[in-house]
Amino acid sequence: MTARRLRWAAWPVIAVLAAAVPAAGTAGAATAPTATVTVNAKAGLATMPDTGIGINHAVWDSQLGTDQVADLFGAAGVRTMRYPGGSYGDIYHWKDNTAPGGYVAPNTDFDTFMGGVRRAGAQPIIIANYGTGTPEEAADWVRYANVTKGYGVKYWEIGNELYGNGHYGANWEADNHADKSPTAYANGVVAYADAMKAVDPGAKIGAVLTTPGNWPDGIVGSGDTATWNQTVLSIAGPHIDFVILHWYPSGSTAAEALTKPEQINDIMFAAREQITRYAGANSGRIGVAMTETNTPIGMDTQPGALFAADTYSSLLENGVFTIDWWDTHNGGTKLSTVAGYPDYGDSGLLSSATCLDGGVCEPALNTPFAPYYGLKMLSTFARPGDQFVRAGADDPLVGAHAVRRANGDLAVLLLNKDPDQPRAVTLDFAGYTPSAAAPQVFTFTNGATSIGSATTGTSTSQTLPPYSLTTLVLHPASAASAGPGTPGQPSATATDRTATITWAPAAPGAHPIAKYEVYRQVGAVSEQWGETPGTSLDVGNLVPGSRYTVNVLARDTAGNVSWASPPLTFTTGAPASSSCTVRMTDVTDWASGFVGGIHVTATGVVGDWTLTFTWPTARQKLTGGWNGTWAQNGTTVTVSSPAALASGVDVGFTADYGGPNILPTAFSLNGVVCSAG
Repeated sequence: MTARRLRWAAWPVIAVLAAAVPAAGTAGAATAPTATVTVNAKAGLATMPDTGIGINHAVWDSQLGTDQVADLFGAAGVRTMRYPGGSYGDIYHWKDNTAPGGYVAPNTDFDTFMGGVRRAGAQPIIIANYGTGTPEEAADWVRYANVTKGYGVKYWEIGNELYGNGHYGANWEADNHADKSPTAYANGVVAYADAMKAVDPGAKIGAVLTTPGNWPDGIVGSGDTATWNQTVLSIAGPHIDFVILHWYPSGSTAAEALTKPEQINDIMFAAREQITRYAGANSGRIGVAMTETNTPIGMDTQPGALFAADTYSSLLENGVFTIDWWDTHNGGTKLSTVAGYPDYGDSGLLSSATCLDGGVCEPALNTPFAPYYGLKMLSTFARPGDQFVRAGADDPLVGAHAVRRANGDLAVLLLNKDPDQPRAVTLDFAGYTPSAAAPQVFTFTNGATSIGSATTGTSTSQTLPPYSLTTLVLHPASAASAGPGTPGQPSATATDRTATITWAPAAPGAHPIAKYEVYRQVGAVSEQWGETPGTSLDVGNLVPGSRYTVNVLARDTAGNVSWASPPLTFTTGAPASSSCTVRMTDVTDWASGFVGGIHVTATGVVGDWTLTFTWPTARQKLTGGWNGTWAQNGTTVTVSSPAALASGVDVGFTADYGGPNILPTAFSLNGVVCSAG
């Protein structure tokens, strides 16, 4: 949280000469290590929205709305701009452009901001002042924006990081309400939503959640009966259109920071599970926005560019409709050398031209830092309407993402996270045959100040420079035929070992649809579960308490195959009845570890017993336990005891976690899968 506190500081805008930087290093002459990347067009993910690539803008920034900044963002493909700036959202009053207790630069009012948004070809996302404002003030803003001015502002957040209002101990977010509990905030969201939608029923209202696995997620505050997320979703869920997450992962080295995006699949699974569980009927309509993120290391250098491209791609694959980088300008804090280049600890995308102690200054005002090019590369790679498909590499230092375009092209984004050595990459494809022609290749290398473009290599072989971002644009080997349309969003009804998957039918193309094929995603490859002429498939032999992601494809009588349906992720549970029952609870949580309790009952067990469960993620670790002998091997945990079970036994443990703390849902007692207690 310390880096984010910079949001309260006004930054100077005195342009200075750029500091001298060393020349970029060259790759060694030794043979490059090899890696294989698999791109699986059968494994469909989310579709790229027109709001995907976003940034934060702030009223303390004297460059807000200027033509130079707007043009830079337009050139980078930025489609969403957030205003008036982080925690300032809870002290800002739009009518007079003031933020008591903070600094507001001249010419940064709402109309100026909207001028820059329109020039860049973007959309706004606005923070309505919850902390020191009122529902009436927010409704007046909607009226001015959408009725008086006709700006068509669609997305409105109700406050910023209100869980930081002191209720859980830490206090950085302004909140003048006497009651600072999640219940009070949730009721406030309802009041704001009602007032704002009365002015414009098309306004989309967002509520602040805690990001799974990040403080204060999992904590039940004093006087509360549930966590922040459960409380807010239970009360405000029927009144909102999206939820707001912020993610600032920790990391002491660039290498560590670049491993953090692998948590995103679990973060999004946990967030959507909470929405489904607590937000009431029709919760599937609720979107997810990641309106702040940044890297802990290399904010101004190549690790930041790699982190930005990887994080945005991973979130977009999971259906997040906007990701907004923190932020446009922020100002330098500490000079260091990262990947051979000066890093100023400046979380802005563009230089503020500040000078640090010792007389070292940032580059000239508005000079883009490396993460800016990470976003620009992302817009080159994924365009609105493209469908993300699964991609992966057999080398942990190589990242891979891919999208399929309506014209039949396939774009592949490759990351080399090795600061020292190139990678010779072989690409394998499933469900797609690329042309043999050399592809168009876009590359952003360490220390570069632009994205290079060339026609080079082949569709199956590329060499990635050290610490680089590379996008390949591939054409299909043959023109696409008039195949069937895409099947609709699947749904599932699951038990412990079976599931029934259903979907809306696809529209036929030039030939009738012959059948539908259902595939399970297993990493970057797919395994076929079955096929049917209908729109429903029963599957069996599933593992209790396991997560599955599937796609449906249509095949016509000429053999043409559709695009993959949107993905469906579901989890099998415990059997409806068994000779044993188990109930696990998160007794006490501190957002990096927790005390767990397990209640076990059974019939027919008179001697020693062993209870077994598997952690849903590799980042959960048993640290101790009582009322039994505890052990963990890999992700499998066991507890054993000679105690009698007929009347029930309570055992407990402590565990640490990094990332989301997803609790197991299946337990086996002496090899028998238990029902949920």
